[in-house]
Amino acid sequence: MNLSGKVAVITGAARGIGRACAERFLSEGAKVVVADIDADSLARTASELVRPNDVRAVSADVARRADVDRLVSTAAMEFGRIDIMVNNAGVARTQDLLEISEKDFDDVIAINLKGAFFGVQAAAKQMIAQGGGGVIVNMSSVNALLAIPSLATYAISKGGMKQLTSVAAVALAPHNIRVVAVGPGTILTDMVASAIFSSEEARRSVLSRTPIGRGGQPSEVAAVVAFLASDEASYITGQTIYPDGGRLVLNYTVPVGEPGS
Repeated sequence: MNLSGKVAVITGAARGIGRACAERFLSEGAKVVVADIDADSLARTASELVRPNDVRAVSADVARRADVDRLVSTAAMEFGRIDIMVNNAGVARTQDLLEISEKDFDDVIAINLKGAFFGVQAAAKQMIAQGGGGVIVNMSSVNALLAIPSLATYAISKGGMKQLTSVAAVALAPHNIRVVAVGPGTILTDMVASAIFSSEEARRSVLSRTPIGRGGQPSEVAAVVAFLASDEASYITGQTIYPDGGRLVLNYTVPVGEPGS
């Protein structure tokens, strides 16, 4: 999955899956522009990444079109082009369906779905202008297909992400731009710890529906993203790939041992 000479923009890159993607892309030879709304965490992450001369960090709110446009412009100005866009920034809130306010709904959709739409548009325009095509990877979730009421806004946004990926793939195919998505299961990030593994009961409930019997690592998702972004995946577009430990194919629960067993 050699990405030498490629330039990638990764949103939500201060931690978790986004940081893992940056690390993997750099290890494969790419240059990266990493972005996050948390400027302090982003700066810390950027300072810890290998090959600092091939990294640019930009504080950005993906819910603002101007910020997303600035990310792509930074890649073009600093590294001459953009070859890969990873729309990874996202939030999840655990709420009762009947208690979700208009602001709650708007906040999640703005970051998770509208931000990805802006990313698709901005990256595609630059890729078309410079020629040579490119790859756009959207970060979806198994929740695009599963119905978990306590994660309603998150699930709705990821359902929309599935269609965004499909529609954009068809629209951009004539420009040699592939659009794909990755739909992780339960990955051991800070967001999962706060929104999903909020108690031992919640942890056991999730793992009872995960045949592999553990949460995934961010690096395991980053490996899938790197594959999809590479020429090895040149005939894949419009698809969502689910690194989920078997979650989506399971129609019964499995026993879960105690921690450390």
